[in-house]
Amino acid sequence: MKSTIAFWNILHKDMKNYYLKPPNISWGIIFPFAWMLMMFVKTKSAFNIEEVFPGIVAMSILFGTTSMLAVTITFERKSRSFERLLLAPIKTELLVLAKITGAILFGIFNSLVPVLISILYFKAGVANWVMLFVGIIFLSVISTLLGLFISVSAKEVFEAQTYSNFFRFPMIFLCGLFVPVAALPVIIQPLSYILPVTYGVDVLHYAISGTNFMPISFNLLLLTVFSFILFYISLYNIKRKWII
Repeated sequence: MKSTIAFWNILHKDMKNYYLKPPNISWGIIFPFAWMLMMFVKTKSAFNIEEVFPGIVAMSILFGTTSMLAVTITFERKSRSFERLLLAPIKTELLVLAKITGAILFGIFNSLVPVLISILYFKAGVANWVMLFVGIIFLSVISTLLGLFISVSAKEVFEAQTYSNFFRFPMIFLCGLFVPVAALPVIIQPLSYILPVTYGVDVLHYAISGTNFMPISFNLLLLTVFSFILFYISLYNIKRKWII
C-alpha cells in the first residue's frame, strides 16, 4: 500500500511540475504539425499520408519522451532531489518506474496529435486499430527507456540533450521512419536491426497499411526484451553511479 502511494505521489509530482506545463503541452501539439508541414513543403504537393503516418507518430513519441526525460532526470539529479527520493523507503525499481511513467504518458499524448490529424483531416486508413495502440504504447516505453539510459550518463541537461541527439537523428534514417530498412545500403542495415525503435515502427507500418517486413510477434518479443534490458541497465547505472 505504501509503495502504491509513493508511486502515485512521484508520478503526480512529475506530471504537475514537468509534463502538464503549457509550453510542454503546446510543444507536443506543434511538433507533429511542423513535421507534416515539412513533408508538404518538400513535396510541394499532397503527399501519401499512409507513407509518412508511421514516421511522424514515431518521431513525435521519440523526441517527446527523450527530451522530457533528459530534463526531468538530469535536472533532479543536479538539484539533488532525485537523491532524496533514493532515500525513501521504497524499492529503487519502483522509484525509477514512477519516474518514467510520466514520460511514457507524455509520449502517448504526443502520438495522439498526428494520429487524429492524419485520420480526421487527411483521411488516412488504419488496418488494425488494436495494433496501432499497441505499437504506440511499445514505442513510448522503448523511447522513454532510451531517454533514461542516456540521461543516467549525463550530469547537465545540455549534455543529456546532446547525447539524445546523437542517437535520435540517426534513427530517423535507420529505423524505417521515412525510408524503408530494405531500401538502405546492405552495409548499413545491421545498424537498423540493433535499434529497438525499428521494431516499433514496423508494428506501426503493419497497423496502418500492412506493409511490415518482419513478423509482428517477433517485433513485440524484441521490443519486450529491449525494454527489460534498457530498464535494468539504467537501474544498474543508477545504483552504481548515484548510490554510494
